[in-house]
Amino acid sequence: MLRVALPNKGQLSEPAREMLREAGYPAAHGARELVVQDPDNDVEFFFLRPRDIATYVASGQLDIGITGLDLVLDSGVETDTLLELGFAPSTFRFAAPAGSATSIEDLAGKRIATSYPGLLATRLGELGITATVVKLDGAVENAVRLGVAEAVADVVATGTTLKQAGLSVIGEPLLVSQALLVRRAGAAPDVAVDTFVRRLQGVIVARSYVLVDYDIRAELVERACELTPGIESPTVSPLHDQGWVAVRAMVPKREVHRIMDELYDMGARGILVTDILACRL
Repeated sequence: MLRVALPNKGQLSEPAREMLREAGYPAAHGARELVVQDPDNDVEFFFLRPRDIATYVASGQLDIGITGLDLVLDSGVETDTLLELGFAPSTFRFAAPAGSATSIEDLAGKRIATSYPGLLATRLGELGITATVVKLDGAVENAVRLGVAEAVADVVATGTTLKQAGLSVIGEPLLVSQALLVRRAGAAPDVAVDTFVRRLQGVIVARSYVLVDYDIRAELVERACELTPGIESPTVSPLHDQGWVAVRAMVPKREVHRIMDELYDMGARGILVTDILACRL
């Protein structure tokens, strides 16, 4: 049985469960238990603190897990990334009171509060900056106001909470993070893991593409297919009216309205767009 670690709370939790539901793992959605069996798919789901998932997976006690890149790096354990999942984007950044520091180098010798001490220590070493890391559990925005640090280093989605605490972001992000599917470093190939990965890949593609169907005159089909090349090749079928063909192709969802406009201007008619629920490529 495949043993999978899922985040039990935070910004990773609900998107992870929704993705798994779309991938055919309904047992992973909305569970309140710590462990849930999915006998139909021969999978056992363990709901853990997101910060602990990389450690469990790296130990080999669990086969794979979904967590954030920031949490993997902060844990200090070695894992292999099987798939970037594309949700829960965030950045790891320095922040300090406005005017107290204009560059990352200005933080040398200061106390920096963070709930990611491992990640911060690594980045400071890479930057050649010596500073005191103040480890806090949870939100660090008030650390400067309460006098335990002169700056903070935190993973944020928008930076709004830092601004509300009177802090200004310093320099470029130290890390751009997102949700990952990880497994133990160097683990042997596993058919069950491969199937799990394929299902999630299918969800990612299904979310990113739509199907476009349209009718167009036969002499224009080559030009139209340049606009809608599909994944492998578009499907082209003759219509009852001679001189016309029907075309079906997958196109990027974010570009579909521009493509529809260009197809219409080219002479295509009956342009239809359909969502993709799942796929295997």
